[in-house]
Amino acid sequence: MSTPPLLEVSGLSKSFGTLKAVNNATFRIRQGQVVGLIGANGAGKTTVMRMLATLDMPDSGHIRINGTDVVDHPELVRPLIGWMPDYFHPYKNTSVREYLDFFARAYGITRERLLDTVDEVIDFTELGGLQDQMINKLSKGQTQRLCLARTLISDAQFLILDEPAAGLDPKARIEFKNLVHLLKARGKTLLISSHILSELGEMCDSLIFMDAGSIVHDGDMEDLLHRQTESGYAFEIRTAGDTTAPLEEWLALHQGWNVRSVQKQVVVATFASCEPDAVAAELRQLCRDLPVIDFHRSERRLEEAFVDILIHRDQEPATAVSPETPSTTTAL
Repeated sequence: MSTPPLLEVSGLSKSFGTLKAVNNATFRIRQGQVVGLIGANGAGKTTVMRMLATLDMPDSGHIRINGTDVVDHPELVRPLIGWMPDYFHPYKNTSVREYLDFFARAYGITRERLLDTVDEVIDFTELGGLQDQMINKLSKGQTQRLCLARTLISDAQFLILDEPAAGLDPKARIEFKNLVHLLKARGKTLLISSHILSELGEMCDSLIFMDAGSIVHDGDMEDLLHRQTESGYAFEIRTAGDTTAPLEEWLALHQGWNVRSVQKQVVVATFASCEPDAVAAELRQLCRDLPVIDFHRSERRLEEAFVDILIHRDQEPATAVSPETPSTTTAL
């Protein structure tokens, strides 16, 4: 028997005036997953997350966390949720420790557990050397760590992080990725939004793509990066020597191969068949004819995968729906 999802979203929609911010969104997240919510600015990511966090009411649809409807019973699901907004206003004349102490008390953490709880999140987010610093004097990266610490103070099961790495320098981004891996190891479930696809690639198990309020992809990271194209799987091939000309000529003469790109002695080409035996036979023949030093499945960049999905979606013919039949498609 499969485990019920921690989060279940079905038919979720939200409009602001004439703007359809979220259009019929449906997805699930399992316990312990790290899921990336990806899309351009204005795609609807923050609106979805605010509804999940019980901060905005949906116009239609359902959100259930651990089987509980967040609209009908927000008081039951809020203890399960840790919400990190994309920006928060630092309090003046308040130190890092005072700030976290305030939120620990607001969450109802008892006096007996208060000190240990604050110490634990300070240690986890590496704010120990800054605990007496005024928070309006922190750097961007330090401020983001403080906001994450505030999100963790209640030991919530489901963490919703809106653009948590925005504006961070490379060192701070690496630190944030490490914190995400540690949170996953602790059994937390995370939904992380970003409009920068590359920064989610090393953190997430699954990705949800949004475009103009609609979900255009919801699936496994590995499947997305290694997905078969219309012309077959893509392979990166490198041979010994100073030129790719012999390899390009070989591929042109052998049926089923299509060269996609040539960069720095590496040829990326697709093969029409995805059967392992057929690919193995081609590789054996290639190795007999040329000095192959590398041959492996090509991993697409997330940006390329996102663009491919949007192009394929735009090319799909519209489905006619009679007035008596409710539409189940999502439209831009």
